[in-house]
Amino acid sequence: MTELMRCEHVATSLDITVSGDTFSTLTRRKMLSIQREQRDNLKFLVKLGKTFTEGYAMLKEVCGNECLSRTQVFEWFKLFKEGCETTEDDSRPARHSTSKMDENIETIVRTG
Repeated sequence: MTELMRCEHVATSLDITVSGDTFSTLTRRKMLSIQREQRDNLKFLVKLGKTFTEGYAMLKEVCGNECLSRTQVFEWFKLFKEGCETTEDDSRPARHSTSKMDENIETIVRTG
């Protein structure tokens, strides 16, 4: 694990606060914003009549390494072709976060 990855993991696990928001919350918001923007773009490309291959190539060209996976692009492309209008994720039941449990935080701090 690289130093940066370990720092991000520890920061996320410890829930470090940055300007009133947690590190993990800031990272999650940015990621969701990027994904939402890409879905909006895919919806637009479907309405223009682009094929999946054309749409994926365009998205990959614009987004580079931050591009949604080919599978995700295919799934969203398929939904938009079937008439789906929303770019929101389906709601999922919340899972308990084990990364914020005191015993796990202590383990990370000791081994870090």
